[in-house]
Amino acid sequence: MQTDVAIIGGGPAGLLLSQLLMKAGIRTVVLERKPRDYVLSRIRAGVLEWGSVELLEEAGVGDRMHKEGQPHHGCYLTSDDRMIRIDFLEGCGKQVMVYGQTEVTRDLYEAQEALGATILHEVDDVALHDLQSEAPFVTFTREGAQHRLDCAYVAGCDGFHGISRPSIPAEVRQEFEKVYPFGWLGILSRTPPVHEELIYANHTRGFALASMRNPMLSRYYIQVPLNDRVEDWSDDAFWEELRRRLPTEVAETLVTGPSIEKSIAPLRSFVCEPMQWGRLFLCGDAAHIVPPTGAKGLNLAVSDVFYLSRALKAQYNGGDGTLLTSYGADALQRVWKAMRFSWSMTTMLHDFPGQSAFDRRVQRVELDTLANSAAARGILAENYTGLPY
Repeated sequence: MQTDVAIIGGGPAGLLLSQLLMKAGIRTVVLERKPRDYVLSRIRAGVLEWGSVELLEEAGVGDRMHKEGQPHHGCYLTSDDRMIRIDFLEGCGKQVMVYGQTEVTRDLYEAQEALGATILHEVDDVALHDLQSEAPFVTFTREGAQHRLDCAYVAGCDGFHGISRPSIPAEVRQEFEKVYPFGWLGILSRTPPVHEELIYANHTRGFALASMRNPMLSRYYIQVPLNDRVEDWSDDAFWEELRRRLPTEVAETLVTGPSIEKSIAPLRSFVCEPMQWGRLFLCGDAAHIVPPTGAKGLNLAVSDVFYLSRALKAQYNGGDGTLLTSYGADALQRVWKAMRFSWSMTTMLHDFPGQSAFDRRVQRVELDTLANSAAARGILAENYTGLPY
């Protein structure tokens, strides 16, 4: 087999990259370890920066998003019973779109099928070869047979546990990591959201988030210790704890119901440098992980795809390789800004083990500053809705 760009990983980053490149006449092959149904069953992020919305529109997958997605003009940060509204339009003139990652992935699959894309699922033993040559190739096993895929470039969109990042020699890689001492217990329920906008709650019992996917599908989270298990939490126990952490006026309107999905996710910040090595380019979780507090995970993957698709189109359509050479540096500038924002949101809103009275007062002052300063709310709004590419 032969193609222009071999894309390792068939999640939203890999599919979006393939979609943008194919629309520009650049051939791609996508290799995905899991079956398509498994990819579509993963419950992930639901807040899209407006830059992500515009890139999905450019890719030709914006119609259903605009019909079923929910534009949001603000969110709330709360401390006990105090609610602080961050008005995105007032703060920076932008908004976000609430539209689940599963739906984005489904739209991309359908668009890729319409273009006749080659997406190979259930591939194993993927290995990347000759990445610093002008003729890299990928080997893999599928349906019991070994295959070779020759290409000009390799895009590693295969997540934190994929093969792409380890294909960069250890002596070349520099990895930065911060592991947070708690996790998020999240549930999905077929209930109306408790509020029309997202609520990020700071409470002495721990953080909580009230989110949604659509008018009858809600997503809620509470901060839990790392050693907690899903089995430790009944639905009733979850709802009771969530009520405690939300402001009273909100908690009294909470509609509960059986969970249709329940999981615990640890929180970490992680960045790998460089994001390119030879003809290999990392995108998304293969290169970086953010805590979900700032709603940046999927959006950072989309911004990586923006930089890489722009660079590859410049190379193929005009023979200009300048943007390919600077891809990693360009992407990392935005990555580190999102890292800072996600870290700041996490430290401001969570209860840390061993947290001192001083630390708690600083959190309160940070929230006071947001309540009393339009400039502070504007900075948060600008970062939350997405810094420019």
